[in-house]
Amino acid sequence: MRPTMTPGRFLGMSTLLVAPSAVMAAGALEGEVTKQATNWTAIGMFGLFVVLTLFITKWAAGRTKSAADFYTAGGGISGFQNGLAIAGDYMSAASFLGISAAVMANGFDGLIYSIGFLVGWPILTFLMAEKLRNLGKFTFADVAAFRFEQTPVRLFAAISTLVVVAFYLIAQMVGAGQLIKLLFGLEYWMAVVIVGALMMVYVLFGGMTATTWVQIIKACLLLGGASFMAFMVMSAFGFSFERLFAESVRIKTDLAAAEGKTAEEAAAAGQSIMGPGNFVKDPISAISFGMALMFGTAGLPHILMRFFTVPSAKEARKSVMWATIWIGYFYMLTFIIGFGAIVFVLTNPSFLEMKDGVPGLIGGSNMAAVHLANAVGGNVFLGFISAVAFATILAVVAGLTLSGASAVSHDIYQSVVKKGRADSASELRVSKITTIALGIVAVILGIAFEKQNIAFMVSLAFAIAASANFPVLFLSILWKGMTTRGAVIGGFLGLISSVVLTVLSPSVWEATLGNPKGSAPFPYTSPALFSMTLAFLGIWLFSVTDKSRRAAIDKAGYLAQEVRSETGIGASEASAH
Repeated sequence: MRPTMTPGRFLGMSTLLVAPSAVMAAGALEGEVTKQATNWTAIGMFGLFVVLTLFITKWAAGRTKSAADFYTAGGGISGFQNGLAIAGDYMSAASFLGISAAVMANGFDGLIYSIGFLVGWPILTFLMAEKLRNLGKFTFADVAAFRFEQTPVRLFAAISTLVVVAFYLIAQMVGAGQLIKLLFGLEYWMAVVIVGALMMVYVLFGGMTATTWVQIIKACLLLGGASFMAFMVMSAFGFSFERLFAESVRIKTDLAAAEGKTAEEAAAAGQSIMGPGNFVKDPISAISFGMALMFGTAGLPHILMRFFTVPSAKEARKSVMWATIWIGYFYMLTFIIGFGAIVFVLTNPSFLEMKDGVPGLIGGSNMAAVHLANAVGGNVFLGFISAVAFATILAVVAGLTLSGASAVSHDIYQSVVKKGRADSASELRVSKITTIALGIVAVILGIAFEKQNIAFMVSLAFAIAASANFPVLFLSILWKGMTTRGAVIGGFLGLISSVVLTVLSPSVWEATLGNPKGSAPFPYTSPALFSMTLAFLGIWLFSVTDKSRRAAIDKAGYLAQEVRSETGIGASEASAH
């Protein structure tokens, strides 16, 4: 079953070795893709998934009576279920398509995504999960603003949440549109509208209960599909990693030789996939990018919101443990899938097409996992993986929309406009109106950004989460000396600097705005190292210099917050169902 090949087949295929940019983190497909013939197997399987999830939404709608049910499923999700749902939030098309494609192109270096995403979990597990559950009710702003003046801190948290959600949503919508155009043969705008409409149905009627169960089903399907692909790849090599890696190195060496490199250069190019340096080329970019992925995890609003869906702090810890197990296992599979794509996809002419005189993967480099599904499981398995990839985007978009809607209705309407006096019914009504508005905005932006390389958007979402949400949340829980002024000014410094530095970085300044190569004022991949440092410094400086009466109240409130965060006395209980 091991593929054989001739060097001639590799002629000009060097384009496949070009390091993919942070689009790998987006799960979105660069530029335009050509519409393919309609894949009825994929459409049928996706139809089954939609019917099943709509039934779940109908069931969830019967249980969604109050704002607590809508935002957090009434706190009635178990630790194991929530762990699977968090894993579902993580195993987006980004992880599945993006990381496997990054490994196919760069080998070892593609792992920076999986390691970065995964390493964020111990921070959440040991420092934050229990305290988040004990202090929060619906959104992370409940925790961040616990002892501070409500209006400024909640406004900052809502703005930051909406900015992160907007960038993440655009990337997912464009990804969905391009994926469906490629896999199902539908028009781009139709695909974007379908995703937008289904997402609105899930969130409007089923709230967090439906969104959680959609994630759980999708996580199980994706874990099953990825396990089968990894099993088939490994079985072709007698379950020997050494043989898989040796074959991958040989193929990359032949590719480089066919490109006209000398034998020594070709051998070095082949061996380079087994070590670092292909993708992130300088240490500062590596540290900064790693920090964005790692600390961004602990600041993503739709992930943080999941800690309020469990009945107790113990279940919150348990859900992080299960999430870590599933995500770690999944990322090991993507590594095998990436090397499997080198062996089975790069060597098969039926997965390649000529673009401007040079061959590349049909549908772009992010299609590596999808083509591998075809190679190891035929058309039916291709249909299954295509449907799962679409379902993946759908479930993540629903979670993002829910966190955006809660930021507007709970943080702005309930806490700022109504000063905490709005009843549950009116808060629920505002969140449903926001859901419709967010859905429409997501569809419009998805269509508007069709031909853009939206690579930078997800890396920007992570950078903002790491630079604005994380420092404010982290220090509000752990530092007694933090004040309202420090939280708001430091948070906005992180938010604004991460956006500005991303615009000045090569991925936007050169790739998107079209300025000449090498002209970007900020030379690094990610701004997190700088913007996050600025946020922490800003919070510290403006807190220690704050001698106002409000600052004294903020500091005096720390003891009560600490008691509740450690013991759970006074924490919001699960709703009775």
